[in-house]
Amino acid sequence: MSESTGGGTRERIKAVALELFTEQGYEKTSLREIAERLNVTKAALYYHFKSKDDIVASFVEDRLEGMDALIAWAATQPATLATRRELISRYADTMFDGTQPSVMRFFEQNQTALKSLSSGQKMRGRMLELADALCRGDNSPAAQLRAALSIFAVHTSWFAVRAPHISDDERRKLALEVADELLAAIGTQPDA
Repeated sequence: MSESTGGGTRERIKAVALELFTEQGYEKTSLREIAERLNVTKAALYYHFKSKDDIVASFVEDRLEGMDALIAWAATQPATLATRRELISRYADTMFDGTQPSVMRFFEQNQTALKSLSSGQKMRGRMLELADALCRGDNSPAAQLRAALSIFAVHTSWFAVRAPHISDDERRKLALEVADELLAAIGTQPDA
């Protein structure tokens, strides 16, 4: 690894690991295979990540930082439909940016393995916080479900929409349309 900074090397390791985890599955991918694909020794890989769990934790930490910023922003905004729409739109931006589509495919394809990792449990907790931010002001069970499903609409657009030639922009637009239908009903119920 002749790169001058460790940050670039870590990012290369994460990119290759993500490829292999998505191609073969988390459980079936070894650190040796990651090192081989990078054309480095296992010792060089261990310098940056001690285990596959550490690599996955780095994906999750990246996601958590973005989600924390969104949740903090939402807390400073009024609990309105406009805020909900902006929050889900900002969340969608993070999902459709850079490597996130690959990360989401990895999460979707490796849910069983992630459930047992502490980083997977952190992600679940943060998703619930985001859903709470989306239904702030309406604590009804229906609002909680609608908020969670609006997040799910953004996530599932990566694997549930199977139109062969749909662009990422079209996929994002469709996900936000479905999310908006759900969010528009939050806070409108008489007992909310």
